[in-house]
Amino acid sequence: MMILLKKKGVLMLALTLLLGLMTVPVHADSPLFTIESENALLSSDLQVTTEIYGQPKPGFSGSGFVWMQNSGTITFTVTVPETGMYAISTRYMQELSADGRLQYLSVNGVTKGSYMLPYTTTWSDFNFGYQKLNQGSNTIQLKAGWGFAYFDTFTVDYANLDPLDVQPVLTDSQATPETQLLMNYLTEVYGNHIISGQQEIYGGGNDGNTELEFDWIHNLTGKYPAIRGFDFMNYNPLYGWEDGTTDRMIDWVNNRDGIATASWHINVPRNFTTYQLGDHVDWKEATYKPTETNFNTANAVIPGTKEYQYVMSTIDDLAEQLLILQDNNVPVLFRPYHEAEGNGGLNGEGAWFWWASAGADVYKQLWDMLYTELTETYGLHNLIWTYNSYVYNTSPAWYPGDEQVDIVGYDKYNTIYNRTDGLSGVPNEDAITSIFYQLVDLTGGKKMVAMTENDTIPSVQNLTEEKSGWLYFCPWYGEHLMSSAFNYPATLKTLYQSDYVITLDELPNLKVNNPTSNASLTPTTVEFDKHTPNPSDKAITVNFNGNTLTGLRIGTSALTANQDYTLSGSTLLLKKEFLAGLPVGEHSIVFDFNQGQDPVLKVKIVDSTPSTSAVISPVNATFDKAANLAQDVSLTLTLNGRQLTSITNGNYTLVSGQDYTASSNAIVLRKSYLSTLPLSQNTITFHFNGGNNAVLTVNVVDSSISVPSGNLTIQAFNGNISASTNGISPKFKVVNTGNSAIQLSDVKLRYYYTIDGEEAQSFWSDWASIGSANVTSKFVKLATPVAGADYVLEVGFTSSAGTLNAGQSAEIQARFSKNNWSNYNQANDYSFKASSTQFANNEQVTGYINGQLVWGIEP
Repeated sequence: MMILLKKKGVLMLALTLLLGLMTVPVHADSPLFTIESENALLSSDLQVTTEIYGQPKPGFSGSGFVWMQNSGTITFTVTVPETGMYAISTRYMQELSADGRLQYLSVNGVTKGSYMLPYTTTWSDFNFGYQKLNQGSNTIQLKAGWGFAYFDTFTVDYANLDPLDVQPVLTDSQATPETQLLMNYLTEVYGNHIISGQQEIYGGGNDGNTELEFDWIHNLTGKYPAIRGFDFMNYNPLYGWEDGTTDRMIDWVNNRDGIATASWHINVPRNFTTYQLGDHVDWKEATYKPTETNFNTANAVIPGTKEYQYVMSTIDDLAEQLLILQDNNVPVLFRPYHEAEGNGGLNGEGAWFWWASAGADVYKQLWDMLYTELTETYGLHNLIWTYNSYVYNTSPAWYPGDEQVDIVGYDKYNTIYNRTDGLSGVPNEDAITSIFYQLVDLTGGKKMVAMTENDTIPSVQNLTEEKSGWLYFCPWYGEHLMSSAFNYPATLKTLYQSDYVITLDELPNLKVNNPTSNASLTPTTVEFDKHTPNPSDKAITVNFNGNTLTGLRIGTSALTANQDYTLSGSTLLLKKEFLAGLPVGEHSIVFDFNQGQDPVLKVKIVDSTPSTSAVISPVNATFDKAANLAQDVSLTLTLNGRQLTSITNGNYTLVSGQDYTASSNAIVLRKSYLSTLPLSQNTITFHFNGGNNAVLTVNVVDSSISVPSGNLTIQAFNGNISASTNGISPKFKVVNTGNSAIQLSDVKLRYYYTIDGEEAQSFWSDWASIGSANVTSKFVKLATPVAGADYVLEVGFTSSAGTLNAGQSAEIQARFSKNNWSNYNQANDYSFKASSTQFANNEQVTGYINGQLVWGIEP
């Protein structure tokens, strides 16, 4: 496309990039640099040897190999002729753990990530991926994480980068002309430019101002992003409301000449057991988090199950909107079921969303079900299917397959989370090029790779120097774009005004010419109240513009002429009987014409009938665990014609006669049950056979325990809740509840447990919001064992961890094990709570400032 060369200087830049690829020398016979590990700079805790525990390890080169146990660093320098991407690898052996052993790589003092060395009993090669090296001398260092590996050599060579030549072949062979035209354009851009994008807020955020981020970008740079991110989360069978997303997508593509991408944060009921299909559920009682629902994802792919029926109903709601877009010739970069793998793993253990909680195999079945339903059952062919991947060793197992994926996406959030350069509080303009090429390799270069969400946008310099060919970027809304902690305004201005970045005004005409005049409707929105004593039909004026009306439909359901509606001349009447039969909520009625774009009528159904939901009183209560103060909690119950069906607390259903008693006008929660609840606020939900649920918030306290009053709160839970385990995985959140900043180096946390067999122990910080390198640890044996503890893990922070301002929090995801990997029994550990699966106040984890206890209860 000639329009690609619209910017002044773009052709020259493209040639420069191409020549850069062509002039990198290829050394097939010998690498650029290789060093024997014994010739590198070794820390004092490493040794050069030829055998391990008396067992020779033949096959190494040089005079021996380096044995790294649970600590140590190997450092060497390499000189390269030009700034760019280089491949770093090692020849190694790791025969201790089938699960792999973690190590850290740094380049020129900046950590580039953690790497799991696979198990091997023979000398093997491991690739640390492509890393940016600067012209001249560079320092490379490998640091032990979990250690315990042997290293023979290290090699640095020119990166053999993929040419990023992707064919414009969509997985859907019936793609609409507009969708194919967009795909053609994307493949021409890919590898030569990056397309600018921005996610809009949804659901009425920003006080209803969906243009806030876009106007902010324009005021700063004089440009608008070419891609706009949308979300279909408000179109669902629970609480769905019309927030105008579909209309804004049509406007963005057809009137503002942009490109639309959309995700789908589809929710499930928190209590799916008591949920009846088709019921209205308040948004507060819906979630997409697997830890907040008893929805069984494994059942969602089994026809006939309640979960399957629910998912099919969500697809129907989604398809209704996508069909409107297709009727209006709007192609969509569609990104459903995103960020599935989460924190990694095959079986859903790292999942952030319900759609991944049953593991990779079920996830791929969900993807296949959605793809098949939308393309075959609903006839949707305006979608460019975008799959979110990660770069864990388990990530390939989640990939749905080339036949159902058009673009591979990656969501970059490493300004605060998963940061590798040791900094905090400032933007991270890294182009994460190593991750980009790992994702290219996922499909053998057959699919384009995009930065589908991000915080900091990489700098133009990093993108071009590293030949990081991301198709587009798309920052999340709010502070992720507009805060200088995530994006420097000067960098954004340079980025948007550069020749490498494509903005809205530089997009070509991506429409298939259609000279036909379109029909239109007046009005385009109507409201119908079911409670109106004498409702009337709704009149719509149709401006045909020479077209013929062929029918009306909601989604794929056709309305019946002369029954659901009548047409006389240009006046169409929607019958009150039809409108009264629609459920409360927003509906889109598509007017099908023989040609041109099909207009859409938005219908809002309300019911002002006075509520007949059951209610409880009070809705807040306090329960004191102190023996002399513990009392049953009594509630007044007004049924309003309903019946109580169950009472739940999270996933637990209270037992009638044991945990509570109920009559027609009262409920009594027994103190024997309430005393089992954790200290903090607990939500108890009362379910009825109709109407809304009632919710009681119980604040559980224990006035017999003296809790220190300080400016620090410790929240915690365990990632592994098995009673017997060879690794304890506490996750901590330190919250500054005071009015002034706290130096983290003054803070200590203590986790109390039983060692269950004396043995040396090791600690790992897998991730920390202030950087794992800034987390310290110490194992302390108690001089006198107490109930639930004979050891303490003390976690602290270095001076580089910085400060924790009032209201801020710091999160640490940790693990510790005995060096012989023998099991602990967590069940009798003081700080362990098997019932906690997410962050909550934990008084059994104590907090100290300058040695003074300010949070928690020591055993």
